[in-house]
Amino acid sequence: MKPLLAICILLFTVFLCAFTSKKETHVIVIEFKHKVGEKLLKLSEENYINAWGEPFVVNKFRYYVSRLTLIDDNSDQIELKGAYHLVDEADSTTKIITLTSSLPNITAVQFVIGIDSVKNVSGVQTGDLDPMKGMFWTWNTGYVFAKLEGTSDSSHALAHYFTYDVGGFRSKESALRKIVLPTKHSNTLSLHHLTINVDINKWFQSKHDIRIRQSPVCHQPGELAMQLADNYSTMFSVGDIN
Repeated sequence: MKPLLAICILLFTVFLCAFTSKKETHVIVIEFKHKVGEKLLKLSEENYINAWGEPFVVNKFRYYVSRLTLIDDNSDQIELKGAYHLVDEADSTTKIITLTSSLPNITAVQFVIGIDSVKNVSGVQTGDLDPMKGMFWTWNTGYVFAKLEGTSDSSHALAHYFTYDVGGFRSKESALRKIVLPTKHSNTLSLHHLTINVDINKWFQSKHDIRIRQSPVCHQPGELAMQLADNYSTMFSVGDIN
């Protein structure tokens, strides 16, 4: 009986360790809130003023979020694998991303704005990468990573349009930008909803000075696209956490 009892105790101990070591998981909702400064973005309705005193109205605002990753204080990570998410101000459902986390705490959210080189040359895609979404140039130049379009009296383009279609995946013209946002929150179990504020004003003034009157159009990879990407990489900040 003693050997049998010892085996039973050993099996129970193994089972107990396996059960207690199982990581608890829960759902976290990440919401992108689009703003111009402190004002909420309203498409085709409200006039805004950028840092250069240029009035503008936004008609379209879209961008790709990929490789969304949660990071804890031990640098452990959980990545939303294989997901390329098109965030579109015109569709409120696209501004919410839901994922499951088993990390004991979260100290940062990380993601990439844009589409990696492999997907850019992988042929016809589906879902959010479908060319019918209006975020694809050609097989040579690839996807538009971020789009900002509207009108401004400062624009010398036709009908006072300004159109920024930013992309470029090749090494010397890459507009891919990685974003890392500290969450200032350690207890994951009480984190259910995280808001990321997105300030469009950063497109015009951040790492580079971009004036509509001087540069109202960007429709191809190159220097202006990379400067715009540098700027909008700073437009993200952590808002409400609850």
